[in-house]
Amino acid sequence: MRKLLTVLPLLLMGAVPAQAGDDWVPPVAEPLTKKECGSCHMAFQPQFLPARSWARMMDELSDHFGEDASLPAETAATIRSYLMANAGDSARNDVGRKFMRWVARDGTPQRITENPAFLREHRFPEAVWKRPEVVTKSNCPACHLEAERGLYDD
Repeated sequence: MRKLLTVLPLLLMGAVPAQAGDDWVPPVAEPLTKKECGSCHMAFQPQFLPARSWARMMDELSDHFGEDASLPAETAATIRSYLMANAGDSARNDVGRKFMRWVARDGTPQRITENPAFLREHRFPEAVWKRPEVVTKSNCPACHLEAERGLYDD
């Protein structure tokens, strides 16, 4: 019932696709986050990681997976605030709880693809990840065509 009360107002406003189900995650709604994070890769929904992971990621932008993703302080603060408020372990985040239940209490995963919930759902032969259209496990839209809209149905 609680999930219905959370999703129903969004559905009525058209923010939740009609076919959304358990595989729906609210898409990134903050413009700077979408622009800056989405300039190199899909802007991942913050519900996939706990706040401590996003905090560490924002603290280490000068070495963001081998790249310098440094941002002006004001831009970084806006993005940090959005990620922290919408993280999987945020008190107001019902959707993220299903991803967080598998993360160690003191765990700080830096890759969504290392989140135990991701690993449980993506048990594929290594050959799948090497297909030209996939290339990397973090390329969600290769298999989930509506991932940026928050739809991860198979």
